[in-house]
Amino acid sequence: MNSAGHSEATAPRGLELTPFRGLRYDPDRVGSLAAVTSPPYDVVVRPDGLHHLQDADPYNIVRLILPQATTPDVRNGQAADTLRRWLAEGVLAADPEPALYVYEQRHADGMLQRGLIGNLRLSDPSEGTVLPHEDVMPHVVADRAALMRATHANLEPLLLTYRGGGAATEAVDRAAAGPPLLSTTTDDGYCHRLWAITDPAETARVQADLAHRQALIADGHHRWATYLRLRAEHSSPGPWDQGLVLLVDTARYPLRVRAIHRLLHGLPLADALSALEGRFRVRRLAVPLPDALDALADATAAGNAFLLTGGDDAFHLVDRPDRALLDRTVPGDRPEAWRKLDATVLHATLLAHVWHVPEDDPARIAYIHDTAATVRKARRDGGTAVLLHPVREEVVRDLARQGVMMPRKSTSFGPKPASGLVLRALDV
Repeated sequence: MNSAGHSEATAPRGLELTPFRGLRYDPDRVGSLAAVTSPPYDVVVRPDGLHHLQDADPYNIVRLILPQATTPDVRNGQAADTLRRWLAEGVLAADPEPALYVYEQRHADGMLQRGLIGNLRLSDPSEGTVLPHEDVMPHVVADRAALMRATHANLEPLLLTYRGGGAATEAVDRAAAGPPLLSTTTDDGYCHRLWAITDPAETARVQADLAHRQALIADGHHRWATYLRLRAEHSSPGPWDQGLVLLVDTARYPLRVRAIHRLLHGLPLADALSALEGRFRVRRLAVPLPDALDALADATAAGNAFLLTGGDDAFHLVDRPDRALLDRTVPGDRPEAWRKLDATVLHATLLAHVWHVPEDDPARIAYIHDTAATVRKARRDGGTAVLLHPVREEVVRDLARQGVMMPRKSTSFGPKPASGLVLRALDV
């Protein structure tokens, strides 16, 4: 084979997004579309947020993505039964023809995000088409896989980003100029709108553009890993070869990047601070949360820094780690940008060597997106909240392109797609 033929045979396939018949709520069968939506399963603050969502509407999507029962098998069976019942009752119904869905989130603060929801061909990281940037926790992947097996559905899209500015983005904006399939405003102030692209010529233009693109997993590493696990369990070709995603062109619609915080159960704040003596500088800040976060941002400009709170009403700014401690605890076989991440120092130094908290034990540590909720739960429950400053998107993307995984739950890209606006049943 000549070199040209070899190059063509090994060329990456790019992003392959295909239409599907989305499952959507019948607005006449529910209290309101806003009342049946939920944040992604891992963003729901439990149990407070879970109870609020369950009470919002008897058909809230949280009953599918976070079913409540005594054992995993019962939970997943309950979700499958609930989905079947809602389909039989017409609460959820499949759209009449396959579509790529244009999804918009708009906020009064000026945030505007638009993207495409569709079925994306699954690819291994080695292919370089979809780039993960965080490690995953096996028990979470196992939990999501069991739920997807039971329901035979992708219940919520994960969030991918790419740098485009081409025909796909033009198609998104053309669709958004017309009347939407749905429009609703959720409690967080976001207006959500959805359109369907069903024209074959428009779909072809989108697909031709995306065929040259590479995507970064912004949110949903565990669901992507779940998709790959389930693909390996089923014969190809088949519906398990694809997964439900929202694909956003960040050249046109930049995302916001926020931190994901840690709540350390069973570690009183006094004990956490005591263990830092001689290892980090610790300063007490008797200020409100916004001022404490400003102080954290200033400190991270000079190096690793964290904000702790828990048993008292103050915040404790932790910075200036002992260099010898970092040299002993942070692996030296990774790029410097990775070794300098706050999340790296938190996991490799503080959790593993100072506090001895396993990063994958849900009885010892929780990962919470909402800053104020993390603070409230730590002060109420007697644990320690560790607040982090967000990582810049370009750092995330550069490490992903090098194939370097950041510590799990290092970033929170947003706004995240609301769960419950469009679902994918694998047998429709």
